[in-house]
Amino acid sequence: MINGHGDDSFSYEREIVSNFSSNTYYGIDLSGLKTYLFHRLGVISSYPEPEPRSLEALLAKIYDLQADEVCVTNGATEAIYLIAQAFSGCRSGIRMPTFSEYADACRMHSHRISSLYELEQWDDTLQLIWLCNPNNPTGEVHNKEKLSKLILQHPQVCFVIDQSYEDFTLQPLFTAAEAVAFPNVILLHSMTKRFSIPGLRLGYITASADFLANIKAQRMPWSVNALAIEAGSYLLQHDTEHAMDISAYLTETARLATALSSLGCLDVWPTHTHYMLVRLRIGKAAALKDYLANEHGILIRDASNFEGLNDGFFRIAAQTPEENDALVRAIEQWFAVIV
Repeated sequence: MINGHGDDSFSYEREIVSNFSSNTYYGIDLSGLKTYLFHRLGVISSYPEPEPRSLEALLAKIYDLQADEVCVTNGATEAIYLIAQAFSGCRSGIRMPTFSEYADACRMHSHRISSLYELEQWDDTLQLIWLCNPNNPTGEVHNKEKLSKLILQHPQVCFVIDQSYEDFTLQPLFTAAEAVAFPNVILLHSMTKRFSIPGLRLGYITASADFLANIKAQRMPWSVNALAIEAGSYLLQHDTEHAMDISAYLTETARLATALSSLGCLDVWPTHTHYMLVRLRIGKAAALKDYLANEHGILIRDASNFEGLNDGFFRIAAQTPEENDALVRAIEQWFAVIV
């Protein structure tokens, strides 16, 4: 695991009042969940299910799948490492730039790794393709039709598609049922991002039962704790109470991108989701990050440690209109200082 993932507010003495570095949704009201968990605290006195089958069964019911086509994990990151372990020693291609844990998990389990910068071009000897969709940090969404053709044209390749941010785009993506229907697709999902519960760590995989049998065999007992199982069950059964107006959110994201571009010293990458990749034309992202945190209590994600990016890149996830405006003003002030 690299140092420098998002949400590292613990690194700063000043209180962070606006966190643009984490891609979780800022607008979730978790008061109902907190009340529910308060009344369920007694579960911490007993071991959780060795395998979180109750939550897998609930997800299977929601998606009209079989329970053996769902694997609940301790966040999507555990899913990544389980998959890498299940395919230990394989040749993996990773679409870059992207989340570093794919490569870290592959290295841990002796994969031979190729970095891919064009999805349609890879070595025929590759056995796994790792793809984040929407991609972190670029916000790019791969065309579903083109992706389907690639999957069908390469039945010998297993496509691991991380859809952790699937709730934050209006672009068409694979459904859980569609993933299961493909014999060579493993789909990753995150409850952490959708419900803004990174401290509880909840993710899941949907894939064919044959794929998941091998993956589940790598999972250690009790990897998903009792409170996380309780929280997952509650959130899935109260999903409509946490509805997100994604159209409005993406409209605000576009407004923020336009405001940043108007500063004249930034290049803003087009995005299909609520976060965006930005490059400084002058200065370094690390210096901007420290300035914003120490002077304004604003946290951004220094993206220079993504493979393929340099020290001018940072990533932000849109927040409230007021916070977004404050970010633009603070960056403008930084430019006035350094120019």
